[in-house]
Amino acid sequence: MNKVYLVGFMGCGKSAIGKRLSFFTKLPFYDMDHEIVQKTGMTIPQIFETYGEERFRDMETEFLQTFRDEKCIIATGGGVAMREENRKLMRAQGLVFFLDAPFRDIWRRIATDKNRPIVQRSSRSEIETLFHKRYDAYKKSAHFVVLTKQRSLSKVTEYIAFQMERMSGDSDTAQEFETKMNSAQK
Repeated sequence: MNKVYLVGFMGCGKSAIGKRLSFFTKLPFYDMDHEIVQKTGMTIPQIFETYGEERFRDMETEFLQTFRDEKCIIATGGGVAMREENRKLMRAQGLVFFLDAPFRDIWRRIATDKNRPIVQRSSRSEIETLFHKRYDAYKKSAHFVVLTKQRSLSKVTEYIAFQMERMSGDSDTAQEFETKMNSAQK
C-alpha cells in the first residue's frame, strides 16, 4: 500500500477523517483541492469561473498522475471519481475508501459553504440529484465502503486505520494493532 485515497461527495468528511488518520498513522495528509489551490494560486471558485469545471477536473487528473510518490493519505475532490481514468489511477496507486454519508448529513454541512461553487449555483434538489448521480462512481472506485451514518469521526478513523494495517501486510499481530488503537484513544 502506497497511498490511501478518501473519496466521496463534498461534505462527507474526507478532510476531517484524513487529518485524524494522518495523526493516528503518522502518514502525511494532503487535501487535493488545497494542493490545486496552492499550485494555481487561485481559489476553487476562481478556477471554476476562469477556466470552467472541465479544466478543474483535468487538474484533478493531473494531480493523480503527477503527485509525489510517497506513503500518504489524500482527501480527493468530490468529483474526482467521476472519471474512469481517475478511478483506475487511485486503485492502482493504493487503497481507496469511500466515505458513504447520507445526503441529509452532507447537506447540513455544505449548504452555506461559500468555497463550493457547485453548491452556490445550485438548489438543494440539484445537489441531491448530483449526489445520486455520483454515488455509483464512488462505489466503483472504492476498495472499502465506509458507512459514516451515526459513527463518530474516531470510529470511522479507527476502521480505516485497521483496514490499512490489515492490507499492509506488516508483521504486527491483530492484538498488537488493537493495543495501538486503544492507547491512541486515551
